[in-house]
Amino acid sequence: MSTPTSPLQIANYRKFWLARFSAMLASTGMVVIIGYQLYDVARSVYGMSMAQASFQLGLLGFAQFLPVFLLTPVAGVIADRFDRRKVAAFAALLDVCVALGLGVTTELEVRSLPVLFGFAVLHGVVRVFIGPAMGAIAPNVVPTSLIPRAIAFNSIAMQAGMIIGPAAYGFLFAADRALPYWTTAVMQVVAAICILAINNLPEMHRDARKAHPVRQIIDGFHFVWRERFLLGCITLDLFAVLLGGATALMPVFARDILHVGPEGLGQMRAAAAAGAAVIALWLSFRPLASNVGVKMLVAVGVYGAMTVAFGVSREFLLSLGFLALLGAADMISVFIRSSLVQLRTPDDVRGRVSAISGLAISASNELGEMQSGVAAALLGATGAVVFGGAGAIVITVMWAWLFPEIRRARKFEASWEQKP
Repeated sequence: MSTPTSPLQIANYRKFWLARFSAMLASTGMVVIIGYQLYDVARSVYGMSMAQASFQLGLLGFAQFLPVFLLTPVAGVIADRFDRRKVAAFAALLDVCVALGLGVTTELEVRSLPVLFGFAVLHGVVRVFIGPAMGAIAPNVVPTSLIPRAIAFNSIAMQAGMIIGPAAYGFLFAADRALPYWTTAVMQVVAAICILAINNLPEMHRDARKAHPVRQIIDGFHFVWRERFLLGCITLDLFAVLLGGATALMPVFARDILHVGPEGLGQMRAAAAAGAAVIALWLSFRPLASNVGVKMLVAVGVYGAMTVAFGVSREFLLSLGFLALLGAADMISVFIRSSLVQLRTPDDVRGRVSAISGLAISASNELGEMQSGVAAALLGATGAVVFGGAGAIVITVMWAWLFPEIRRARKFEASWEQKP
């Protein structure tokens, strides 16, 4: 049997790819609609000002992050102790229940902030467990040599979901407010079926269930702390995106600044994903091969600059262009960081390292939303986005100095060997 030259030649990887695409489309689209619903309810039902409603979006980010903060270490251990396929599939089916609950409450016209916050928390719980399990499955279905290309194709699946999800869900919501949630339920069922169809994964390590779970949690954090390169990569993403995240305030820009409504909001989210998808497609055929550390730092700096540009733009098409460039820069950073983290992590701790990396990503996204909401209440939406983008640039310069290991990274090199 010939050695595969592309991840797409591997049946298990194709199943994984479809599951990742379906889950990302469903999750991203639903999160966008929850955010718009929450902002609209705050303004129209509760009579809040734009600044007060923006603060509610910040609280929404915190509500989604809270379960991530509390449960991520546990989710990482579960991904290293149990069948990762079953963990991921069960989490996807739990999200089906969340989507059905949101669909029912929307049909019944229950326009309540506590209800929306409650479902946001439940969705956050689901994301905690599906992330580490899926992240740990990916390197097990392709040879080590194909991991960078597999990560690029993974990113295509994620970005395609992020393009189609928000844009399609915006139109679905305009047609019928509950329709996006019914769609999410169907897509998550598809994801669960694809995950369970993956076969011939390596057996779990025999000692995985012998060690005490608390000891395993501590070992996972100790591994990341000891590996300064991993620590630098993960924390760079944490702080840069925490400050530079403009997505939380997109409902404000869509409704009250650019005046484009839910359809425009979906297009704005899709623009960033489209820029990322183009770069991911290019990287899947022409992976970066030199000076990867410096390129990652430059990409994060460009991400911050495009965030500033989006914040000051008042033309919708120009804003879409800045968001597309923002997404492209972010994709380069994500590709390099994800490839290096996977290549430098042994399989027996991959679930925990994926969980820690996921915790950093969630912290940057959800706490970034809270930071943006608080900053918007103090500085206005434009001031908050400009402040965050400038902060991301400052963080990039600081990390280039604090973690010279990042600057010195030249190539994608594995520090472990994938077991057959």
